[in-house]
Amino acid sequence: MKKKNGKVRVFIDYRDLNRASPKDNFPLSHIDVLVDNTASHPQFSFRDGFSGYNRIQMAEEDKIKTTFITMWGTFCYQVMPFGLKNAGATYQRAMVTLYDMMHKEIDVYVEDMIAKSKEGEDHLVNLKRLFVRLKKYTLRLNPTKFTFSVKPGKLLGSVVSEKGIEVDPDKVKAIMELPPPSTVRDVRSFLGRLNYIPRFIANLTDVSTPFWSTGSNKGLPTKARDTIHDRETGGDQAGTES
Repeated sequence: MKKKNGKVRVFIDYRDLNRASPKDNFPLSHIDVLVDNTASHPQFSFRDGFSGYNRIQMAEEDKIKTTFITMWGTFCYQVMPFGLKNAGATYQRAMVTLYDMMHKEIDVYVEDMIAKSKEGEDHLVNLKRLFVRLKKYTLRLNPTKFTFSVKPGKLLGSVVSEKGIEVDPDKVKAIMELPPPSTVRDVRSFLGRLNYIPRFIANLTDVSTPFWSTGSNKGLPTKARDTIHDRETGGDQAGTES
C-alpha cells in the first residue's frame, strides 16, 4: 500500500488468523474525551510514533502464525505487523504503561501523541519529560509528523485550541464534495462520514433517521429498493419508466 509520503507499507491478509484469534478488549482512549481534555490548553506539540508497531516483539510461539509467502521465499514477522486483530489494543496497552503518571501532560491514542501545557506551565519542561521517557524505552518519533509548540492543531478529526474545539475543515470539504448518494452503499458511506463530526451537527440523530432507514433498505418503497438493488448488481441497466 502506497502511503501519502510516497513510501510503501506492507500489508498481509491476516483475516483467517484474526477470525481464530480471541479479542483483546483493552480499551482505546475515547476520542471525544481525549479531545475535550486537550482543548483549552494554550500550547501543544503533536507527534506520531515511528514504526511503533514494529517496536513490539512477537511472542516466540506466535511468530510462525504470521508466516506469509512471497516470490522470494517464505517469511514470518519477528515484530508485531499491521493487520493483526489485536495490534491496536496491544500497542495502546504498551503506550499507557510506558507513559504512566504522565496523563496530565501527555495524551496518547495508539500512535498519535500530544503534549499539552496549561497557562503558566513551561511547555519545554513537559516535552523534556516526554523525551526522557522516550529515550528510556528506546522509542522513536516520526520527524515528518512532528509539530512543535503550536497554538491550534488537528487532533483525531478535530481542530483543538485554547478557544475550544472546532470541526476539521478538510472533513467538511470531503463531505460537501460527495456526489448525491444513489445506492444503499452510497448512503452508508455518507452516514459513515457524518460519524466523524457528530458533535458539530445539531440533532444529527433526528436529521439522519430517514437516511438510516434507507441505509437498511427497509424504509424504501418496494420499487425504490428494487431500483437500488438493480444499480448495485448491474441488473436492469435502463432503470426507467415507460
